[in-house]
Amino acid sequence: MNISKDTAKNKAELLKYFRDRASEFLAEVNGEFGNTEYKKKAKKLNTLLVRARTIIIEIIEQKGKKENWTNKEILECVLMVTYCNYVVMLEVRNSVWPYEYMTFSRRIGELWEPFCKLTFEYPINDLELFVPPLFADVKKQLADEIEEYINGLKLTDEEKGQLIKYYNKVWSLVMSGEIQLELDLHFIFEGKKHVVDFKSGFGSNEKGNTNRLLLVASIYHNLEDNYEPLIFVRASENNNYFNTLKNSGIWSAYSGTETYDELHKYSGFDIRTWITQNINWTEDLDDAFVQHIEANDLTQYLTW
Repeated sequence: MNISKDTAKNKAELLKYFRDRASEFLAEVNGEFGNTEYKKKAKKLNTLLVRARTIIIEIIEQKGKKENWTNKEILECVLMVTYCNYVVMLEVRNSVWPYEYMTFSRRIGELWEPFCKLTFEYPINDLELFVPPLFADVKKQLADEIEEYINGLKLTDEEKGQLIKYYNKVWSLVMSGEIQLELDLHFIFEGKKHVVDFKSGFGSNEKGNTNRLLLVASIYHNLEDNYEPLIFVRASENNNYFNTLKNSGIWSAYSGTETYDELHKYSGFDIRTWITQNINWTEDLDDAFVQHIEANDLTQYLTW
């Protein structure tokens, strides 16, 4: 398959390529696993198809660099390759282990996040990604600041020691484990650091996750680097957990159309328009899978 700027428009060719690859992979896993080992088959097929996609994207990046493509030209090729790969990935998974509503809805959501993040990997706007801080480093920084402050007070050494001891007790009670400060995306835009949590939607049992996100955002707001925590949600309709975060004052939370507007604002690429113009799941998926989707009332989940 020839890779060029036109790859961004060659949906049919890409679908054929990945389906042909999938046929090879299917023959391989059928020889490796028995009929009852469908979970192992699905996992291996997914790994092989991801690798096939990665190879094509690496070629696009190399050719783009050699021929001085713009980020927009590279991104549009990568988006089309990724979408076509997703289509075949779903088809093949269903052929060895048929989807039911829970796994299918979750999978569509799982694929949405990395797809959106591609606009930040090949940004049109001037932005850069950064490595998020480690909680251990944040904790040490705060502890050092408190200890320095206490040591500057007009107290006896014994009193200072007691204050530091009580401070450490509070840390040990509140922070029984390490807190994960790494979110889904971390980028600098117009001199400000942004940290992003992507979500397909908020379920009915999100209390623990909501509390974790509130804690993480509060930590980021207490750091000196002027962080802006953002939540990007795919679903247009959300519940009280989303509203809790949106109204918290420490998260800027967006959903549905608002999410795509924010992605466009920061990355510089209008991914909502690209999705509208290029993604048509029921038309692009093979007939057997479409029949399965319709028979099991799964079409409702094919919404990005």
